[in-house]
Amino acid sequence: MRIVLTLAIVVFFLLCLLAMWWGYRNRAKRQDAVLPEFPQPPEHLRDDLLEPATGVYISTTTAASWQDRVAIGDIGFRAAATVHLTPDGVLFDRKGADRVWIPAALVVGARTDRAIAGKVMGRDGLLVVRWRLGEHELDTGFRGDDKDVYADWVEALQGLAAKGGAA
Repeated sequence: MRIVLTLAIVVFFLLCLLAMWWGYRNRAKRQDAVLPEFPQPPEHLRDDLLEPATGVYISTTTAASWQDRVAIGDIGFRAAATVHLTPDGVLFDRKGADRVWIPAALVVGARTDRAIAGKVMGRDGLLVVRWRLGEHELDTGFRGDDKDVYADWVEALQGLAAKGGAA
């Protein structure tokens, strides 16, 4: 009887994992149908406007919901990263994953926040960049190693958004 119960629990656990994988795959298919191609970083970037920040790229979500993670490719996966801000845009240079590039013309604004899909922290624990991809607004979250630089990043990103990406 104990073996049957153990097998039932293992089978239930595996079915739960399968359902989560299937749901994530279907979310990626739905998003791929409505979201345009993600921008690719230019070959050569201009000089950084701020000192690059190290930390962890958390995820990209739709602006409508901090829990609606973008599941296309590996953009929804967490990775150690260095973020660069140039007059051309914002580059999340992720280790072991594709780089995430946000052209300056697409930046809508920036803020600090406490949560984004994949991470909930204390007040102002995350740097969040809001940007436009086609008709959709997205939020990209980053947890920096040094949170004291967030104010400078928010100000610089807001300035970039106000200029409409003109540099």
